[in-house]
Amino acid sequence: MNIHEYQAKELLQKFGVATPRGKVASTPDEAERVARELAGVDPATGRVRVAAATGLVVKAQIHAGGRGKGTFTNGFKGGVHVCKSPSEVRELAAKMLGQTLVTHQTGPAGRVVNKVLVVESAEIAREIYFAILLDRASAAPLIVASTEGGVEIETVAARSPEKIIRERVEPLAGLQPFQTRKLSKQLNFELSQSKAAAKLFEGLYRTFIACDCSMVEVNPLVVTMNGEVLALDAKFNFDDNALYRHPEIAAMRDIAEEDPREVEAWKHGLNYIGLDGNIACLVNGAGLAMATMDIIKFYGGSPANFLDVGGGATEEQVTEAFKILIADKNVKAILVNIFGGIMRCDVIAQGIINAMKTVHLPVPLVVRLEGTNVDAGKKIIAESGLSVIAADDLADAAQKVVKAASSKTQKPNPKIQNPSSKQYSK
Repeated sequence: MNIHEYQAKELLQKFGVATPRGKVASTPDEAERVARELAGVDPATGRVRVAAATGLVVKAQIHAGGRGKGTFTNGFKGGVHVCKSPSEVRELAAKMLGQTLVTHQTGPAGRVVNKVLVVESAEIAREIYFAILLDRASAAPLIVASTEGGVEIETVAARSPEKIIRERVEPLAGLQPFQTRKLSKQLNFELSQSKAAAKLFEGLYRTFIACDCSMVEVNPLVVTMNGEVLALDAKFNFDDNALYRHPEIAAMRDIAEEDPREVEAWKHGLNYIGLDGNIACLVNGAGLAMATMDIIKFYGGSPANFLDVGGGATEEQVTEAFKILIADKNVKAILVNIFGGIMRCDVIAQGIINAMKTVHLPVPLVVRLEGTNVDAGKKIIAESGLSVIAADDLADAAQKVVKAASSKTQKPNPKIQNPSSKQYSK
């Protein structure tokens, strides 16, 4: 699960991580009110306190990076702007809210901006990259940092790999003082800034552990002209399996930022990820789903999704899965690949047949069954009278579904397609 920048900063502040002052707004009027509060405007005199005169920043809130370099579909450029007055904040918010922002991470479709974050600008002396990740190799938290902040870490890795610092944290001991001092020195903090830097590192680590994060990324972490150490921008990823322990974090989920198909699949206990291909996959088991996608690519096809119905899928889940698959207008064929281990093939076959009677499939369907009661399952499908292309094994299924998807004029036969028929034995 991802959250917005303003939500990330709210979490960081709970753990004592220093961030610029700011609030989120949903309308231009609200953005102007926030700006006036931050600038310390006296309602009576209209005067602005000097401390805030350095400026304000308006940031579009979407689940994607590259906002500053993005372009709105209305022609307005940039999802991050610095300005000097509350009235200017209002103008910028009006150009962003309700508009679609396209960045290198959103794809051409872009994302609609429903909120903007208004914060005090910081006079930046230098920028640093700092992140805490879950390192699968060592099964421990790993701090990744660099003096090259404000730049995508992938760019730094490609251009200057020697500038990337890695520090493993022992899970039982946690982040130790000697490690924060070491990081502070490696990141070239001055002695007068070391205490503030160490406090920020400790706060970030406490946030990472307490919130069951899989990633906390601050880019940039900045040192201001007056020596303050601040988390200027933050991005979080959470372990979805631990969200039951954090209802307050689960409540931060913004479904409007997610693929509607993935949201619908989540509602029915299905694991779905949309892709760009034209062959839909319905598989039980994540490993088998990955293998299915691989073999489709091997035979020249392109998977339209990852869909794992799990080890105990019900008829209702299979029906909902078909609805989600055919909702993708790019789909030209569907491959069902089921291995009956926990699930029995005859049960899943009956579920497929009943689901097909409920959901009209406008594209060819290829079914491959293997495992417990496989013969009974194949018999149920063969005697159903429905348009199904049967496959003997995974390679056979992949070849048939690729052929079905690429055939522009193919019309499903009302009878079962026999795998030994002349049509598929050539």
